[in-house]
Amino acid sequence: MKFKDYYQILGVERTASEADIKKAYRKLAHQYHPDVSKDPKAEEKFKEVAEAYATLKDPEKRREYDSLGRRQAGEEFTPPPDWRQHFGGEESFYDDVDLADILSAFAGARRHGGARASFPIPGQDYEVRATVTLEQVYRGGGIDVTVDLPEQDQHGLTHRVPRNFRINLPKGVTDGQRLRLPGKGGPGMNGGKPGDLYVVVEFAPHPLYRVSGRDLYVDLLLAPWEAVLGAKVELPTLGGPVELKVQPGTGAGKQLRLSRRGLPAADGSAGDLYAVVHIDVPKVLSARERELFEQLAAASHFNPRQHPAQGAKQ
Repeated sequence: MKFKDYYQILGVERTASEADIKKAYRKLAHQYHPDVSKDPKAEEKFKEVAEAYATLKDPEKRREYDSLGRRQAGEEFTPPPDWRQHFGGEESFYDDVDLADILSAFAGARRHGGARASFPIPGQDYEVRATVTLEQVYRGGGIDVTVDLPEQDQHGLTHRVPRNFRINLPKGVTDGQRLRLPGKGGPGMNGGKPGDLYVVVEFAPHPLYRVSGRDLYVDLLLAPWEAVLGAKVELPTLGGPVELKVQPGTGAGKQLRLSRRGLPAADGSAGDLYAVVHIDVPKVLSARERELFEQLAAASHFNPRQHPAQGAKQ
């Protein structure tokens, strides 16, 4: 079992009062809240802070924790004899047990005179994030999710066990939507109902499309002559390639709308796909191509930098 320095996590001394511990927790919980912090490890730190506070705010859990003495964070240690007498098992028995879980179980056992409480305790809800592609969102269907969930042994200790779930993406699922799997969370105690598992859907970045609600945006590269003369080009969509007609005189930045080619909605409607025009130019020219461009430059009176007001005076 690995030791966790809860005092260090909260940034308080071991002699800190309950008020000091609560104050430190509130400050850090706000600092690392996933909805506030931009730190990529904010969620992990937020959970560490919550775990430390859950232990130190409880007098009995804190007393049991303090009895372990001072150790280095992450240090492997052997549980005390009284823990071993209560739970039994070899050293390997504790390998997949969190320190917070065993402190909670041991303190609870002492609180009830060594016997388990008889009242039902509901299981804890858990949350896991699942990354999906835009193609999966468009087509729908199932995705596989793996999450380490707790399972309690006969001693009330919680062991982390990987569980696999196959879930169906509902039609019209959105980025950040929470899908609830009833009864798939932590187990209840003493007949309490199990908790729920929440799957938070996250859209993976796509090499072509940018998402804005239900609408999608894709860059459409045109050659100068395609933009000037018009053209029919093939455009990729989530439903397959389509032929898009480009009108003559189409300028850079123009957005060409393809109705209902975006992401589906729950009510059967769909967003749109916008092709954003970019004018691309050849980087290498043949002698003939250069000659033609020079002829065009000599024959054309077009000046893209001429202000309309200046043209009116001439």
